[in-house]
Amino acid sequence: MARRRKRYLTATMPDGYVKTIGPTADPFTHYWRIVAELENGKTEVFWGHERSLAEAKRKRAATEEAKRMRGWKSYVFEIAELVETPA
Repeated sequence: MARRRKRYLTATMPDGYVKTIGPTADPFTHYWRIVAELENGKTEVFWGHERSLAEAKRKRAATEEAKRMRGWKSYVFEIAELVETPA
């Protein structure tokens, strides 16, 4: 069985934050991030990576439920494409 080559994947968010994932052989294509503001002014950050843009977009639907359950004052949900970068 052929082994998949391990690689590094990088996402750059609109605010300039850069996230690098790897080494991985998984076929991830998109990175998502939720930055939530709590009632006390603090923030929580949640993130993950998915194998398609459609999978990443599905996380957005669950975010409204999380806002109610966790008592967030507000949140920002962002998706960025992952790009292969040299090791």
